[in-house]
Formats: sequence, structure tokens, C-alpha cells
Amino acid sequence: MPSDKVLKEKQEFVKMLTEKLEKAVSIVLVDYKGIDVETDTRMRKELRESGVDYFVVKNTLLKFAVNETGLEELGSVLAGTTSIAISNDDVATPAKIIMKYVDEMKTVISVKAGAVEHKAVDAAAVKDIAKLPSKEILVAMLLRGMSAPISGMANVLNANLRGLAIALSRIAEDKEKQSA
Repeated sequence: MPSDKVLKEKQEFVKMLTEKLEKAVSIVLVDYKGIDVETDTRMRKELRESGVDYFVVKNTLLKFAVNETGLEELGSVLAGTTSIAISNDDVATPAKIIMKYVDEMKTVISVKAGAVEHKAVDAAAVKDIAKLPSKEILVAMLLRGMSAPISGMANVLNANLRGLAIALSRIAEDKEKQSA
């Protein structure tokens, strides 16, 4: 039986983890067994610089937190070594960075599962999310798509005005020829 101090620390950790999971837009659970220190340090640095929280977590404590947040489906993958990447800003960032290292390390680390917008997803869905373009590129594509009809309409209206200007210019030239 754990001491009251240890029990209180674990309860506080579960509370903190529950709050992080509730605020998260994207969560990736990773089996990190066998990753070397150098690669782990690089991955942690890249995640931190991208605004992603990443840490190792005990499965039993994470199970309490996912049950509190309605993500019980994630409980089924909580075995072995587990680390968690949490983003409050971008859905794709944790998946992209983790998958970069999964591809680099091949069989050492792997994605267990994840969650997007408070819905549990499997490892395959996390891999698909990692393939999405970045948020900036998606916004640029959206803006380009929205501006295309406006640009097309402006070109059509300008073409009519151009045609009118050309026609008036030719009429003026014809009148000058007739009067000369």
C-alpha cells in the first residue's frame, strides 16, 4: 500500500494529466521501448520546439486520466512502455514528428494509438494524420481556392472592358480614316 504522500502525488499527476488531455486537440501514444538516448533527445527537442508536450507516463496513471476524459478506448493499448505527445494547437504536429522518428528507427519505436479532437483513433489513423500538409499549407490552399472564383470573375469583367476598349479604339481609327 503506497504511503499517503505517494498516493497524493499520483492523484495530483492524474489530475494534471486529465487537464492536459481535456485541453488537447491531438494526442499520440508511443511505445518507445529501445529508443537510444541521442534519438530520444532529438525527438523531445523537436517536439518541445513545436509546442508539443511529450513525456513518459505510467500506464495505470494514464488509464485513470483517459477514463476521466472519455477516451476509454485508449485504455486497450496501455501495455508495455508508453510515452505521450500532447498538442493544444495543431492536430498534425505530434503525429508528423513522431512518425518521422518511427520511420527513422523502424522497429524500435511505434505508435500505439492517439486522439484527435477528443476522439480516439488507431495507429493507422495517426499515420494518416502525419501525412497531412501543415496547417499553414492548408490555410494557403483554402485561401487560394476561395480567391480563384473572385480572380476568375475579375478576369471576365476585365476581358469585357478590354474588348470594349479595343472596339472603341477601332471605331475611332475607322472614323479618322474616313475623315482623312
